[in-house]
Amino acid sequence: MNHGYDFPRQIQFANQEEKQEFSKFPTKTGRRSLSRSISQSSTDSYSSAASYTDSSDDETSPREKTQVNSKGSSDFCVKNIKQAEFGRREIEIAEQDMSALISLRKRAQGEKPLAGSKVVGCTHITAQTAVLIETLVALGAQCRWTACNIYSTQNEVAAALAESGVSVFAWKGESEDDFWWCIDRCVNVEGWQANMILDDGGDLTHWVYKKYPSVFKKVRGIVEESVTGVHRLYQLSKAGKLCVPAMNVNDSVTKQKFDNLYCCRESILDGLKRTTDVMFGGKQVVVCGYGEVGKGCCSALKALGAIVCVTEIDPICALQACMDGFRVVKLNEVVRQMDMVITCTGNKNVVTREHLDRMKNGCIVCNMGHSNTEIDVASLRTPELTWERVRSQVDHVIWPDGKRVILLAEGRLLNLSCSTVPSFVLSITATTQALALIELYNAPEGRYKQDVYLLPKKMDEYVASLHLPNFDAHLTELSDEQAKYMGLNKNGPFKPNYYRY
Repeated sequence: MNHGYDFPRQIQFANQEEKQEFSKFPTKTGRRSLSRSISQSSTDSYSSAASYTDSSDDETSPREKTQVNSKGSSDFCVKNIKQAEFGRREIEIAEQDMSALISLRKRAQGEKPLAGSKVVGCTHITAQTAVLIETLVALGAQCRWTACNIYSTQNEVAAALAESGVSVFAWKGESEDDFWWCIDRCVNVEGWQANMILDDGGDLTHWVYKKYPSVFKKVRGIVEESVTGVHRLYQLSKAGKLCVPAMNVNDSVTKQKFDNLYCCRESILDGLKRTTDVMFGGKQVVVCGYGEVGKGCCSALKALGAIVCVTEIDPICALQACMDGFRVVKLNEVVRQMDMVITCTGNKNVVTREHLDRMKNGCIVCNMGHSNTEIDVASLRTPELTWERVRSQVDHVIWPDGKRVILLAEGRLLNLSCSTVPSFVLSITATTQALALIELYNAPEGRYKQDVYLLPKKMDEYVASLHLPNFDAHLTELSDEQAKYMGLNKNGPFKPNYYRY
């Protein structure tokens, strides 16, 4: 099937128009001190519902164990290498719904476009990201990997990767010291120096930047997929300290629409049902933020009969919410009546202690934004309030008068903490990451400067085209006359860079 896109390395598209300046977002403050320190994502709670892992089965720290895989290698640190067989089954299940990434693997593995690349990665280590890692290896990359989140690792998947020969340093329930130790073990190894970085949250990038500046300067490209990590890259760029090209995958069309809009439209309901068994019909819900995540949440809740209102700072997003049938309010105007409060802004202190004090008994509070800063959870850890753990990721916070607020995942990301994310969605993100790595690694000198770039439109279209066979979708082809009339190449790109999907 001809998708009109032979291979990423042949594209000629980088120019000044494809650069984009982003406004500076508020930085988070905390007790850590490494250049805005680690992003909150590294300590977000994340538990995979599909994991066989029982973190309590062995309290010995993996750092204190000596483990060897079947090939005799000990260049890894996981919870238990003996879980590799279970992890392999998890990866095989994920592959079934990640056919586009597997298709890319089959198409490109003969050409080995990443041969010679040494990729150091810091992402969630789940069955789906394992499919990405093994795809990169099949395309010629040498990979060393660690987790971007201390709770997110599926131990059996990490074991399967270690068994296959990937140097992986991660386990579920790491301490903060373990977290940084694992990153350092990935980067600081004799006879091996990374030349590509794949990051989620920016912690790995900042660790290399601060601790190993000579390595950082020799990196050929950085691929970043998270809101937090992208903002940190733009901050480096604006300060003139970014000495390598970086690809902003987070703001690609396919990532924004599928990972943010369509994924959250499904996972918001999944997370709430699994934790609270709540009935949505007739419930009063306020969704803070009407970006792509907020739109997905509102759409799902409205479809199940919830009465939804929205808070917004952006007049354009607010107008969209009005046109979609949602009342736009200030949180302090409606908080007393709400049955659920859901944050998805990416900002900090969206829900404060004052808001929490005014909520009614039984109100459910959760976060769908990137980090755990949107709800001021720290303000609830005071002597007059009682915390009662109801079930995993569900706490009742009890006021002196007996009022209870139901807090989910301690204010951390609901869908990753309390449910799962569909493999199909992660296939789209992972395919985008793989193509971005290939493009940056193979780009001729001078194509990319020391700046942050958006994913080229041609690549976005290619990622989408790889996923269409899943739906037996058939694209209409332009005739020569039609293409000429529209001023388009018959093989794309079909929209200008300024087009908003």
